[in-house]
Amino acid sequence: MMYSSRRKPVLYFKEERRFLSGRCTIYKLFGLCMVLLLVSLLWLQLSCSGEMSTPLHGDRRPPQQQQQQQQQPPCPPAGDRASLADDPSWGPHRLALIIPFRERFDELMVFVPFMHTFLNKKKIRHKIIVINQVDHYRFNRASLINVGYLESGNDTDYLAMHDVDLLPLNEALDYGFPVEGPFHVASPELHPLYHYKTYVGGILLLTKKHYHACNGMSNRFWGWGREDDEFYRRLRKAELQLFRPSGITTGYKTFLHIHDSAWRKRDQKRVAAQKQEQFKVDQEGGLTNLRYQVESRQEVTISGAPCTVINTKLECDQDHTPWCLLA
Repeated sequence: MMYSSRRKPVLYFKEERRFLSGRCTIYKLFGLCMVLLLVSLLWLQLSCSGEMSTPLHGDRRPPQQQQQQQQQPPCPPAGDRASLADDPSWGPHRLALIIPFRERFDELMVFVPFMHTFLNKKKIRHKIIVINQVDHYRFNRASLINVGYLESGNDTDYLAMHDVDLLPLNEALDYGFPVEGPFHVASPELHPLYHYKTYVGGILLLTKKHYHACNGMSNRFWGWGREDDEFYRRLRKAELQLFRPSGITTGYKTFLHIHDSAWRKRDQKRVAAQKQEQFKVDQEGGLTNLRYQVESRQEVTISGAPCTVINTKLECDQDHTPWCLLA
């Protein structure tokens, strides 16, 4: 309890003695306990609402640290947060949120609790699956998404191909079951970086049936980039109509891109015949020629948010794609 600097301490002590003076009865002790309980509940409520964490004289921290605090998920609701990810009353469909991943743990620590809270608030049944590439080959986002599709289990019926560094800020974005066709959440009109019309990367939702109809994604893309452009051609070949958000007015501020390009350099090197091959359509590759081994599977909780980490070793036919290794 706060007191004005003009109030004399002696008055406060006199009032305290008057309250505790005389015979200490059970009723007085009970009343004191109730007051302490109410104060504790009020403190907890203010802490969760963020009011207690607001600086009194402005935030003098660097902008990067301020942004990191804003990315933290809100306080968990009462009860078990993990059970909220699979509440049957939310509907019959369940989303497999697939994260192709390697060594970006700082982004993962933000992403998992943020997305778990975001989807719970929208009442989307889901499970977060992190496909962690642990082999010595170059990063292969498309192959990891293929692994996620195959390892997601029969308890999910649609998937989200989701970058770990892209966070949705607009709650009007739809993560529901894409019954009409593939739904590109991070559309060119909303993505903070990529704005060309055939872009389908970042966040793409589609049913498992439609993903299988495309034979998944091509496994030929080692290193960063181009796998999404090839998948766009697969969607057209499968005669699947692509849908995108409408009525979103937040523009390029719809998502928060948390990738630090200065700290984490993308592998954009093109070796051997990769420069020519990257623009070709892979007519046969995909789910049918994917080769991998699951090293281990771990159930992990990050800030109260559950996720499954599947440590995966991809295999590479170096006669077919010698650029899976850097010379």
